[in-house]
Amino acid sequence: MRRAHAGARRAELVGFALAGICAYAADLGLFVWLRSGLGWDPIAAKSLSFVVGCTVAYLGNAFGTYRGSRAGRREYVVFFAVNLAGALVQLLCLGVTHYGLGLTSPRADTLSGAVFGMALATCVRFWGTRTLVFGRGAGGCPPDEHRVQRGTRTSWTG
Repeated sequence: MRRAHAGARRAELVGFALAGICAYAADLGLFVWLRSGLGWDPIAAKSLSFVVGCTVAYLGNAFGTYRGSRAGRREYVVFFAVNLAGALVQLLCLGVTHYGLGLTSPRADTLSGAVFGMALATCVRFWGTRTLVFGRGAGGCPPDEHRVQRGTRTSWTG
């Protein structure tokens, strides 16, 4: 039972990461194309690329990582809100180090926003996606491998 749970957890993390990588690629690729190729304003380009990236991540999680869970308009809206919260975490990290601590070099900004901020934001997104979007309490139902049937757990002593 413990191995099955560890395998399910690993599969969930890998699925979440793969959906995130695809979303990141879509976001970055679209942003670069809109900004450089079409000459869009950076805020407009980033806004559209963010929405597309969120949509790619949602589809990857809804039909991949958490397939079998409820996937609809409500879940997409909550997923989008969770991703906005993740983006705010990244901005908060950047703001604290740049404006609060005075670490203003490009390297410091990159480490703060794109490395540490992204790591914290990914934790927020993972928790929010699994708990608020596709979790049991969210109205959805997690995949079968995440369910523990009543009476199947052993005591903590073995």
